Amino acid sequence: MEAHHVLSKKGFQVDSYGTNSIIKIPGPAIDKPNCYQFGVTYEEIYQDLVRKDPDLYTRNGLLMLIDRNRRIKRAPQRFQESQEIYDVLVTCEDRCFDMVCEELARRGGRLGKRVHVINFDITDNPEDATIGARAILQLCQRLEEVGQAELDDHIEEIINEFQSHSDHPMYYSVLYY
Repeated sequence: MEAHHVLSKKGFQVDSYGTNSIIKIPGPAIDKPNCYQFGVTYEEIYQDLVRKDPDLYTRNGLLMLIDRNRRIKRAPQRFQESQEIYDVLVTCEDRCFDMVCEELARRGGRLGKRVHVINFDITDNPEDATIGARAILQLCQRLEEVGQAELDDHIEEIINEFQSHSDHPMYYSVLYY
């Protein structure tokens, strides 16, 4: 969601999705996450955490993150349930990259519409998310510079150039809707 926030502020059309079957966020212990179904709003998640342990979730920064999220969009969405078609998909974790690629492969490419899937391997904590969001913004700005008509011809060159200057490991794949 940090990348969603940063890209939106810079005028990019952005959607963000989860890829798991449920939403898991940190709980009182590593083996006790808070779990929610997709469709639950960020407001409901926020109120649930306040009800459970406001001190813990204020201390660990989770209330601040959920508050930011509820100002960005109503509720988490699941990629596998989306019917939207994108030119570029950016994931922030290897597992999400794999799940997005598997979902697109499962759909079978019936529309013949190319999609570029790019993964930044970003550690899931506020500091790395902020740094990673800035890197994603820089890449998106570079992709925007070449324009939609030239994207297919130049994306690999841009990714390779970007990777040579980035601290974030990246993966790239071309798939089809």
